[in-house]
Amino acid sequence: MTGHASPILTSLLDTDAYKLHMQQAVFHRYHDVTVVAEFRCRGDELLGFYADEIREAINAMQRLSLNDEEYAWLAALPFFQSDYLNWLRDFRYNPEQVKVRNHHGKLDIRIQGPWREVIMWEVPLLALISEVVHRHRTPQIGTQQALDHLHTKLDAFKHDVADLDMSRFRLMDFGTRRRYSQVVQQSIVSTLKQDFPWLVGTSNYDLARRLDLTPVGTQAHEWFQAFQQISPVLANSQRAALQAWLDEYDDQLGIALTDCIAMDAFLRDFGLAFSQRYQGLRHDSGDPVEWGEKALAHYQKLGIDPQSKTLVFSDNLNLDKALALYRHFGQRANVIFGIGTRLTCDIPGVTPLNIVIKLVECNGKPVAKLSDSPGKTICQDKAFVKALRKAFDLPLVKKAS
Repeated sequence: MTGHASPILTSLLDTDAYKLHMQQAVFHRYHDVTVVAEFRCRGDELLGFYADEIREAINAMQRLSLNDEEYAWLAALPFFQSDYLNWLRDFRYNPEQVKVRNHHGKLDIRIQGPWREVIMWEVPLLALISEVVHRHRTPQIGTQQALDHLHTKLDAFKHDVADLDMSRFRLMDFGTRRRYSQVVQQSIVSTLKQDFPWLVGTSNYDLARRLDLTPVGTQAHEWFQAFQQISPVLANSQRAALQAWLDEYDDQLGIALTDCIAMDAFLRDFGLAFSQRYQGLRHDSGDPVEWGEKALAHYQKLGIDPQSKTLVFSDNLNLDKALALYRHFGQRANVIFGIGTRLTCDIPGVTPLNIVIKLVECNGKPVAKLSDSPGKTICQDKAFVKALRKAFDLPLVKKAS
């Protein structure tokens, strides 16, 4: 126990927008689909010693619910339907869906249940874990240190862009999942809104509402992963996922995530009709310049003006990397930079956690994320990975992962 009496999470909306966007689509279309998700720490940290405290914080989450102000705010957005919002108002986290244990010092978490409910756990649970760990590791560090470092970075950035046309530069906060704390994220996003003219939104629905910012986000890897079992034919699963998203949202929320299978396989599925209807693409693994060049070449080959499309870069970015990508692509397409950990957990003396929660099963069968970065591949079923690579005409892995 830490002696912190107040709960870590205080709003049902303290999550990333794409969670609610996916949840509405699942609620409407895949009500009976069941899934399993698992926690992964990509580093070697022994986080299992915090299991009891994390479990206690998870139990407190069952008290979260959508209040009247939050409901009205969501209802005013153009893409939510009343049947979903009425259901969401009654939604409560069910801690029994989450199994937490200390496994030889490693933190072991498994989440199981209906997809429409399990989908909500990932982001707040990761934020909760991050905050618990940082409270223990660096209790002396707080908001002021985070803001001091942010101002140093912003001063350097403004100096670097003094002679640059920044009219097309746009930044979004993607920092909920691995933030130092909720208070630090709020303070950083508030400061950016005040001092950084290129901020256009946040992925966090609670902050978007309270700070009057645009909420941003479409779909995550789990959307494409689940279709590996929802779709009757594995080779068609990515196209089925892309089409189902359009069926739900038509011409809204039209940024497609490209790396669940790998960019080359994605582009083979992303034909003329999809390329015209989706507003753009999001990068989340692999070399961003190579990815961007492939995206622009794809549009050009189809006779689509890249200037009419948006490229969202969101993989391990900081301000310097975003600026370098802006210099390369900023005049060739619309570009947006989603920065997460390097905004909300970038404090001298603090080591951010490299943690994720990903789907591993859908309807009792395996699913996989292959991505464009080998270290990000997630699947324990080697036979399924082999089948997936065959279905999408990808080379077999050169070395064991």
